Amino acid sequence: MQSSSSNEQSGKQGSSKSLVWEFIGLSTIPLVLVLGNSMLVPILPDLQKALGVTQFQSSLIISLFSITAGIIIPVLGYLSDRFSRKAVIIPSLIVYGAAGILAGFGAVWGSYTVIIIARVIQGLGAAGTAPIAMALVGDMYDQGMESKALGLIEAANGAGKVLSPIIGSLLALIVWYASFFAFPVFCALSLLAVIFLIKEPKKKQEPPKLGEYLHQIGSILKQKGRWLITAFFAGSLALFILFGVLFYLSNILEKEPYNIDGVLKGCIIAIPLLGLVLTSYITGAVIKKNGTLMRILINVGMATMAASLLLTVFFYKNIYVLIGFLTLSAIGTGLLLPCLNTMITGSVKREERGMITSIYNSLRFIGVAFGPPLFGWLMDKSHAVLFISVSSLSIVTLIFVFFLIKPQGKIG
Repeated sequence: MQSSSSNEQSGKQGSSKSLVWEFIGLSTIPLVLVLGNSMLVPILPDLQKALGVTQFQSSLIISLFSITAGIIIPVLGYLSDRFSRKAVIIPSLIVYGAAGILAGFGAVWGSYTVIIIARVIQGLGAAGTAPIAMALVGDMYDQGMESKALGLIEAANGAGKVLSPIIGSLLALIVWYASFFAFPVFCALSLLAVIFLIKEPKKKQEPPKLGEYLHQIGSILKQKGRWLITAFFAGSLALFILFGVLFYLSNILEKEPYNIDGVLKGCIIAIPLLGLVLTSYITGAVIKKNGTLMRILINVGMATMAASLLLTVFFYKNIYVLIGFLTLSAIGTGLLLPCLNTMITGSVKREERGMITSIYNSLRFIGVAFGPPLFGWLMDKSHAVLFISVSSLSIVTLIFVFFLIKPQGKIG
């Protein structure tokens, strides 16, 4: 059966034209997902003014979306294992887009409550997008092609982060809440790409019942839990820091002494994210299934994040140096995430992949959720307290990663 599967996938991978269209279809899913948060980051100060809410309340626009997604992801991961990936992704995109319309009308009505409710619903839809796409990539490809596709997924995720603050700033020139109404358009395009460009491989065997399924997941965590849980936390921390930094930049750039607003602010926020995108794509292309290389890049990535965040404590008054160090931190994230993605998807069989990748993505969403409010709270203390705290957390994580994540040879 394995030989037959490999032959099918080899034939599939041999068709370069088909492969390109599949990659395009797959990349739209994380792209749409990340627009759900990053596109709103530049408009949060405008939202605060328009609705008369606090900085903490505006951060909940990001946090409640991510917390909801984080809670629901494991459920949808099981359903994607039980039925099919596309059977979860397609309705999720529909819910995601429809809730964007509700959020837009909430803004028109001046109702913070309606916007929050809509964002929670969007979180439900978001749970069935990129996290399930990661499992789908593991189903569709093997060997080095899987790591390349996962690197592309992470790069598309990052590309969305690069483009979204610029798009959000441009749409805000029309009206500050225009981004909410843009969600359905992006979701519709992704929906068409998923339906027509992606051919999901058929299941080779009947998936286990829920009780047996949970027992299998428990066995996996018991056997591989030390490094898997460490990998989960490292991925969550990377997204916690990334979205915290975005929130931090969005708020300080509008204040003295910078006074930077509008599209220029969106472009500046996009600079660290561009470093993330390029690094993610290159990393995914070169690691293939090389466990030794992955271990090196994971440790280098974590060390880069820790060092660059710590150095901002001493050089933050110069905007150019500050952006440089924050970009270096994002590059470290770009080294880390594709390696973690490949290791985690390659650690289990296809029938169990949906739940394992969902647990991982659930924790990534939790990281995103806590980034803006905790960075906002620490910002009120001082710049030094903020970056000493997050760099210390990165150093502690680096120690655990160094001793517990030791892939060797070929992964998967």
